[in-house]
Amino acid sequence: MTLWDLTQGASAKVSSFKSNIQSGYRTRLSELGFHPGEHISCVLSPSLGAPKLYRVNNTVYSLDDSIASLIEVA
Repeated sequence: MTLWDLTQGASAKVSSFKSNIQSGYRTRLSELGFHPGEHISCVLSPSLGAPKLYRVNNTVYSLDDSIASLIEVA
């Protein structure tokens, strides 16, 4: 399951990044808190494919499907 699959109000733990993620994205996402072992919750899941809002620690980030689908969660 990927981060994009989380529904509003659901939470999960980051398990890994997909192998095809660019190293720059991997580094930046890790700096923001999206790293293996971190708990993340989906705060808002708007309709029509708009970017979703995710809470990491005490910060909320907006990620679209092209990035959130590269983060695997369990």
